[in-house]
Parts: sequence; C-alpha cells; structure tokens
Amino acid sequence: MNESDLDWYRVADLDELADGRVRTVTVDGRSLALTRCGDEYGALDNRCPHQGGPLGEGSIENGWLRCPWHGYDYHPLTGEPPEGFSDAPACFTTEVRGDGVFVRLPPRAEEPRSAADVMVETLVAWGVTHVFGMVGHSNLGFADALRKAELRGDITYVGIRHEGAAAFAASAFGKLTGRPAACFAIAGPGSTNLLTGLYDAKVDRAPALAISGQVPSHQLGRGAFQDLDLQAAFADVADWQATAHGASDHAELATLAVKHAIDRRGVSHLVLPDEIQDLPSDSPAGGPDGRDVDRRVEPPADRIREAVELIAGANRPVIVVGHGARRAVGEVLTLAERLGAPVLTTFKAKGLVGDGHPLGAGVLGRSGTPVASWLMNESDLVIALGVSFSNHTGVADYKDIVQVDDDPASLGRFHPVRCAVLGEVSCTLERVCASLPDEISAVDQRAEVAQRWELWRNEKTRRLGEESDSGVSSVAVFDALARQCPPDAVICVDVGNNTYSFGRYFESSGDQAVIMSGYLGSIGFALPAALGAWAAEPHRPLVSISGDGGLGQYLAELTTFVKYGIPVRHLVLDNSELGKISKEQRAAQHDVWQTDLVNPDFAEYARLCGAAGFSVNSSGELDRALESAFSTEGPALVHVRTDVDLV
Repeated sequence: MNESDLDWYRVADLDELADGRVRTVTVDGRSLALTRCGDEYGALDNRCPHQGGPLGEGSIENGWLRCPWHGYDYHPLTGEPPEGFSDAPACFTTEVRGDGVFVRLPPRAEEPRSAADVMVETLVAWGVTHVFGMVGHSNLGFADALRKAELRGDITYVGIRHEGAAAFAASAFGKLTGRPAACFAIAGPGSTNLLTGLYDAKVDRAPALAISGQVPSHQLGRGAFQDLDLQAAFADVADWQATAHGASDHAELATLAVKHAIDRRGVSHLVLPDEIQDLPSDSPAGGPDGRDVDRRVEPPADRIREAVELIAGANRPVIVVGHGARRAVGEVLTLAERLGAPVLTTFKAKGLVGDGHPLGAGVLGRSGTPVASWLMNESDLVIALGVSFSNHTGVADYKDIVQVDDDPASLGRFHPVRCAVLGEVSCTLERVCASLPDEISAVDQRAEVAQRWELWRNEKTRRLGEESDSGVSSVAVFDALARQCPPDAVICVDVGNNTYSFGRYFESSGDQAVIMSGYLGSIGFALPAALGAWAAEPHRPLVSISGDGGLGQYLAELTTFVKYGIPVRHLVLDNSELGKISKEQRAAQHDVWQTDLVNPDFAEYARLCGAAGFSVNSSGELDRALESAFSTEGPALVHVRTDVDLV
C-alpha cells in the first residue's frame, strides 16, 4: 500500500502510558493495544488471533505481552510471537512527537453489506420505526446494522436499562398503534428478561417483534456461555419464530416476522446466531408489497340482519366497548346517538368515549363506576364490541348479547351469546347503522346517564373530604389529575390499588389514550410502557401512573427518559406498602404479611437522575405540583404520599 494512503492519528499524550504498560485505545473506530517499552511505543491490533482476547487488557511480563485470555505471548512492539510461530496480530507504525504519540493506519476497508443489514432494511420497509433494547456481545452485528440505519434516519434505537422494559415498551407501542416495534437482547439472560413484557403483548393481542442474539452456531447445544435453546424458551409466548442460518433467506425471515406479528396480533421472535449477523449479503431487502392485506373483515349479511332485528327491538340497549374497538370510536358514537344508548367501556378501553359525553358511562367492572354498573343492570340488550368477556369485565352474561369481533375465537368464548357477528367493528357498525329501520324501540337514556353521574360525582365530592395524617386519598389525586392532565394525553397505568382508583375516579376527556397491562396484570408496566407510548405518539403529552411497588420494578428507567429527553410526567402514589396485596390478604382472612416497603424519597431520586421531582404530602399541594410537572421541559416525577386505606 502506498504511504500516501496511510493516515497518522494521535493516540496518547507524552508520558501518559508508563514504561512496561499496555492499554486499549480506539482510533478511527478501530481498537488497538498501545504498549510502551522504555522510550518506544507499539500499536497492535487489539484482537488476539486465537480466541479474540483483548490484548490491551493484558500485561507485559519479562519483555512479552501476554494475552489475558489464554496466556499466549507476543512482542509488545512488533507483535511477533516466540520463535518458530507466525500467528502475529497486525502491527502499526508509531511515532513520538513533541505533542504526543501517533500511530499510522491504513484507510478503513469499506464494510460489506451484511445479513443483518438486509434484515434491518426489511424491517424498515415494513414500517418498523423503533427498536428498544440492550447491545451486547452476541448481537453486535445486528446492533451495527441498526446503528447504520439510525444514521440514515431510517429507524430509532432506544437503549434501556433492563430488557424487560424493552419488551413492555414494544408491547405498549403495539397496543397504541396496532403496528409492531422491536425489542432486542443478547443470548441467554438478556433474551429471557424479555419474556414478561412479551407475555403482556401476547395476552393483550398487541403485535411485537423480539430479536435475540445467540451464541455462534457451532457452539449451540454444547453448554457454551449463555447457550440456551431460545426457541424452546419462547415457544409459548411467540406466535411465530425462527433461527437464522447461513443459507437462510434473511429478508424473508424478517418479512415473515413482521407479517406474523401484524396478522396474528402477537409476538414474533427472530434468533440470530452471532456469526450469521455479519455474513456478507447482496440479497435485496423484503417489504410489504403483495404481503400486507386489508384487515377490515366484512360481516355476513345474515348476521347483520339478526343483529339489526335485536337492536331495533331493544328498549334499553347498552353498548360495551372493548380494546378491540379502539379504532371504531366514530362508528360507536354514531350508533349510540342513533339509539340514545349509554356507552360503557372495559377498563382496557377506558377513555375511548369521554366521561363528559352525554352517553359516556365510564368503566364497567371491578375498576369501574357505579354509573356503568347501574346501566348494565337496567339494560335489556348488550351490544359488545371488541370485548374479551374476561372475569374482570363485568358484562352480564345472562343478558341478550350481540357480540362483534374480528376474531372467531373471541365470539362466544366463555359462554353462548344471542348473536355473534364475525367482522371488523367499524365496518360492521356501518352496516348496522345503514340497516336500522326508522322506527326503533330504544328509549333515549341521556337523562338517566346524567342522573347517575350526578349521584356518583356527589359521592366523590364527599370522599374528597376524607384525608388523614397518613396521606392523601386516591380520589383527591385523580380529581386533581383530571383537572391538570392535557385532554389529548397518552396515559400509561400500572397495576395495584392506584390502578383501580384511576379507573374509578379519573374522568377522561375522550381524546386521551389509556394503556395498561390488561390480562397479564404485570406490576411495573407503566414507566417502561411510557417509552413505547412516546415512540408511537411523540407529539402527545405523556403521563404514567404507578404505585410505589410498581415504580420500584423499573426505577432505573427514569434515567432512560433523562438520556433521551422524553417529557414523561410520572405520578407515583406512595403508601409504603403493596396495598392491593394487603387488601387481598385481609379479604382472604389472612394476616397482612410482608407487604410493607422501604422507599426512597422518589422526588429526590428523580432529581438525582436529572429529572424534575415534586413532593406532595397533602391534597392542597396536588394542583401546584402537577402544574409544575406539566410545565417542565423534560421528564418529571410527582411523589404523592397516600393513605393506603383511602382508595
């Protein structure tokens, strides 16, 4: 190579490296072992030719540089091994100048396009915009492909503190958008840490993509470090998964991963052995053309006729909206106003119809309002739209029910229903509204909805007066939050007494989106879910709510919000107890045991992390603290000390 093709780089100050010492330096993206022997310096490729050990972490003993991994010796200035061997690392020319130590390096070779590049390009073509994860030794090739894609502006990578947070973020993203984001981890424990968040996506039917690094293929099944059968570990949580091999069609694997996550509304899992990620590839990227489909399933005409007959003949119908109707709010309201029928929501669908709407009746079920439960009891027909009928939902199974869902397995899942309609909710409601006769039996229930709300709001006002020396009541917390929370916020809620109280007391505007761990009910969900909500809707105000038990699960992720400047407003209700568990112990006639918690000052912790922190010790301080939090530019935490008994 011509000397003009070589460049000099300054690597150390004079006397920065002591005689007889070695250290690692990074130059132009390349890792070198810099050595000093007397007044001479050496610069060697930092990778031992045998096992890849970092020579810069070795030591110089008796005039030889010893590899820290297997004890092999090299001359520290030339890299030459003992006489008779020829396995030397590359050596580069050094020069000592008046202003430091310099090394001469050839230009970096252009990196070939890799299998990992092909897969990342395919994900981008399918519309994957965000990856949440942690970079490590068994996923470096894919991580580098992500780095290059992010430099091109094609994708956004969010580095988290615990892989569980990455999976919860991907799940929340899928719940909010109906499209998958990816979570990313190393082999072994990094990937198994993803499982809880992925189960959350599975049971709530949110599309999510998991990408696991893996030990090299030739080490699989041989008990190597972090060698686990990841496909076996993910067999229950994943709707589709595959391990890439050298002869695989890598673009097709990435296409199938995204397609299955969307089509099945579940988890796809790609396993990438270490050596596969860097394989050179000239294959074209895949994409959705001819592979993605319109999922608006049209209902059968005979079922529409049956549903219309039941609806037209009902005197007091109620509409129950589940998470499956999230994208059909306009059609829901059109039907509700045509019938004068109250709209009740499941907890997962809280806020789809605002509590201020004349027909909005709030949440039905264990976390709901007496408004919704009274209207359910008085009804003579239930129109259930995208509802799961889980045991927490509160739909009266003895009523006549018209159920609409685009998943045949959800229809009549737990008990028979009068009329089961297989169809996407919005187009089904369009057909129903178009087919309803002019003369219907339904009475307008707006006045009754207003009356029931008046009774419930009077009761909440009475409860607002309850406050003890032990802390603020939940009704006061959520009364204040309803006043201060922006009307278009995305709100991520956790699990526990704080969540039940949110469902019962917080009155939604109708333009707010509520995200929760529905059927898994995983404590700790709220804060990492807010990462996914921010990625999905970066221009909307972002709120997360937890108890002290839930926040403690992923407390370190507050530094992730600080790192990326994400303006989350986290509200923590601190009663120094796992209050929901204490309540369950008492209800089961057990002694309260091992539910007490030792907590930091969460507001001070937030400030130590670089976020804003505000403390609330009485209800009179709530509005000022929330106003301050919502006016803060970056992340903010409001620490409210609450009374465990005032829920």
